[in-house]
Amino acid sequence: APHIPIHLGSMSESIRTVIRENAGRMKPGDVFCVNAPYNGGTHLPDVTVITPVFDDGGADGMVNAPQEGGDRTGTGGGRGAAADGPGGSSAGAGRGAGAGPRILFFVASRGHHADIGGSMPGSMPPDARTVEEEGIIFDNFMLLDGGRFLETELRAHLGSGRWPARNPDQNVADLKAQIAAGEKGIQEVRRMIADFGLDVVHAYMKHVQDNAEEQVRRVIDVLRDGEFELPMDDGSTIRVRITFDKARREATVDFTGTSAQRPNNFNAPSAVARSAVLYVFRCLVEDAIPLNEGCLKPIRIVIPEGSMLAPKYPAAVAAGNVETSQAITDALFGALRVAAESQGTMNNILFGNDRHQYYETVCGGAGAGPGYHGTSAVHTHMTNTRLTDPEILEWRYPVVLESFGVNRGSGGAGRWRGGDGTLRRIRFLEEMELTVLSQHRLIAPYGLAGGMPGRCGRNWVERACGAMHEMGGQDHCTVGPGDVFVLETPSGGGYGQPP
Repeated sequence: APHIPIHLGSMSESIRTVIRENAGRMKPGDVFCVNAPYNGGTHLPDVTVITPVFDDGGADGMVNAPQEGGDRTGTGGGRGAAADGPGGSSAGAGRGAGAGPRILFFVASRGHHADIGGSMPGSMPPDARTVEEEGIIFDNFMLLDGGRFLETELRAHLGSGRWPARNPDQNVADLKAQIAAGEKGIQEVRRMIADFGLDVVHAYMKHVQDNAEEQVRRVIDVLRDGEFELPMDDGSTIRVRITFDKARREATVDFTGTSAQRPNNFNAPSAVARSAVLYVFRCLVEDAIPLNEGCLKPIRIVIPEGSMLAPKYPAAVAAGNVETSQAITDALFGALRVAAESQGTMNNILFGNDRHQYYETVCGGAGAGPGYHGTSAVHTHMTNTRLTDPEILEWRYPVVLESFGVNRGSGGAGRWRGGDGTLRRIRFLEEMELTVLSQHRLIAPYGLAGGMPGRCGRNWVERACGAMHEMGGQDHCTVGPGDVFVLETPSGGGYGQPP
């Protein structure tokens, strides 16, 4: 969806992988999927399904391969994305000598699968040390070959390895839905071409990116250099320095000094860091422009090799996409001095067994800024998802949502107060494995310009027998019938000296 920046900002890396690794071999009816963290993906549950859009040429094959250093392909808003074809500028995408069909565009969708295998239900084990513990890897995997669905091969892959997918029927159904979304995307692209002509469609897609580029350059004109160091609960540090070349109207975002690759799962693929940079600079543009790669054209991103933002196989990455992405965003906002820190976590809650798998992210407090209070009980920055409605949650899963409300007064004090967090109670009706991936259980979200920090979050289980089981920020336990999981989410930091 257009409101989930962690997905949209990183999807283009997956598309580039498919272009690069299938150059000269793609044909009409081919569909690919990617979740490999070291090759365009983010974390394993996020599976991107990519379909090339051909013209009406006769023979199979792709005419020309992607050109290094040319204009970047980009993603657009909506239920998935359309990217220009490989090579040169948008207007020349996919053109070349020969009689074969040209690739005009790519359509793509990304979905978070409830389970993709791994050592725990939900595929985000808090204690993972290698990516194999987190699930099944799809590295440029072909789903359709010339229009033929490769279900036998897909099911074999989902069932492979030490920790296969727990519900392959659900994965297959979800992937079919993503393939269908791609087909609908192709139909809509073809309708645009029929209505306006290919040259006009290419030109306007280029206009969208050119406009975004100019809007970001205008932001660069008024910003000042800055740097920030953000400590995380696991002991790692995100360090960033942002410098502006006013003459060239360009920016450099340098993550040198960020912690080295971690032994835990807080490593974030470089696509995640790029996504966070794209999101932050898009936030600073006041006009309503779609999130797209034009925003990044004036920005040079430096990610040191061997850091936790450029992990190498077999590094675990489950929390990098959901938690480290939030830390990167907050470090960027801190360096730019534009807003106090929001809750700084997605509060990832996963529970499941052999029959049920469920995943949610839970809202908290937003940071305050100059002239406004932070919003209470809202998803912030890289999430922006909705929670499942209580009626649907209780109908589909053996749980009862006992209560969910605003944790009043928890926001950081300041001239402008940080937003309040939330308090959520879930009672289990059968045995489940419960996983928590979260941050700001030890270090409070920062305030700015004299504002006070927000309040840390907390997780615990109230056992049916009356015992209390405290859970850490990255933790796992078994819950039984009658046990209640209680989640207290962090609040936002305040801005300005308190009155």
